[in-house]
Amino acid sequence: MELYKLNRERLCKRLSEVVDKDAYVLLQGGSNVSHYCTDVDYVFRQEPYFHWTFGVSEPDCYGLIQVSSGEAHLFFPRVEEAHTVWLGKPLCLDEYKCRYKVNYASYVDTLAETLNALKPSLILTLYGKNTDSDLTCKEAHFEGIDRFILDNKILHKIIADCRVIKTDYEKEVMRYATKVTCNAHKSVMAKCKPNMYEYQCEANFLHYAYYVGGCRHVGYNNICCSGQNGAILHYGHATEPNSKEIRDGDMCLFDMGATYSGYTADVTVSFPANGKFTDDQRSIYNAVLAASRAVMNAIKPGVSWVDMHILANKVTLRGLREIDLVRGDVDEMYEAGLAAIFQPHGLGHLLGIDVHDVGGYLEGHPDRPLKPGVKALRTARNLEVGMALTVEPGCYFIEPLLKRALSDPALSKFLNEKVLKRFWKFGGVRIEDNIFVTERGIENYTPVPRTVEEIEEWMSKKEMVA
Repeated sequence: MELYKLNRERLCKRLSEVVDKDAYVLLQGGSNVSHYCTDVDYVFRQEPYFHWTFGVSEPDCYGLIQVSSGEAHLFFPRVEEAHTVWLGKPLCLDEYKCRYKVNYASYVDTLAETLNALKPSLILTLYGKNTDSDLTCKEAHFEGIDRFILDNKILHKIIADCRVIKTDYEKEVMRYATKVTCNAHKSVMAKCKPNMYEYQCEANFLHYAYYVGGCRHVGYNNICCSGQNGAILHYGHATEPNSKEIRDGDMCLFDMGATYSGYTADVTVSFPANGKFTDDQRSIYNAVLAASRAVMNAIKPGVSWVDMHILANKVTLRGLREIDLVRGDVDEMYEAGLAAIFQPHGLGHLLGIDVHDVGGYLEGHPDRPLKPGVKALRTARNLEVGMALTVEPGCYFIEPLLKRALSDPALSKFLNEKVLKRFWKFGGVRIEDNIFVTERGIENYTPVPRTVEEIEEWMSKKEMVA
């Protein structure tokens, strides 16, 4: 709870610079959502801004903070006695107050009455667009709110910006989520073998993360690719449900991240299903690994994330040139847009409560770039101490993109079609690490085998319990 208390203090400090002492922040938590018209609910997950501010597990709550004092007031729904048969006895208000370390706890039906007594000069509500999803966050509302003076312009950009910089408490939770994630990946790698199915590897990951790590949730749909599926960037969705049989000679690309206390990891490993890299697999993997390491060596406070993306792309292109897959000047290739054929996604993204955490394109920070490749970046910010990001360069052989490049004279002149045909059904490689930006560079807190030699050594320990 100290984590959330500190978050509130940081928020109030920022808000106190722009609003008067009698202003209050009002946030509304998430609600249970049913499966369509049934009486079965999705597993509840708290609204992210509400979680960041209060760490509350229960649905249908409200939170109120006085900006000047930081005093916090939580409002919980009353649970009818009949519901206790199914849901158990709820905590009393004193227990809620103690559990969440707030100044006051009340019931939701007293919210209007409480605000009438407090006489706020201004109520700040949350309203703004998430630039990763283009969806708008849910603004707090209750019957009678229109009797108060409201502002929904100030809060969003400040609280989102607060979420970008992680505290030491948040970092500790994220390190744990990533440690569990990496150990789960290692367990999967040690148990993976040809003729298994992708979903069996997914099941092994989920079992380890929950059974060993206590992580009930994952941060996103698990991506468990093998063979050509590695060229499907967000594989694992309902149409492609991690269902292929893994074949001898396949390259696996597993992108999975466990969530702990609301904060998620996001780690991708790429490895040969049989535990031994072929020459071609080694070449593509090492090109991507070189890009990852070049970026992590270059990151420091003040550098542009766009520049880091460009650096990764150019290093990967150099690796492809070494095996004669592309030919020519790397800078010219990049300017022509060739890098975006092999890596159509951005270098990485902000990380935290959301796997694509908020704050990428806030007002007052660089706008989204428009050129091929960099326009896919989820942020164009200059890096700051305390930021949490993923570094995830990749190289993929995506049939429609390759066909487009071959039919475009500006791109095809760089491609060696004879060598490219060798990789047509390769799939892809992605290497994704979780980092914090520090005063001197980065902290890479992703303890998983990364070099070809480390991967082959680890996978030689088949069937061990990682």
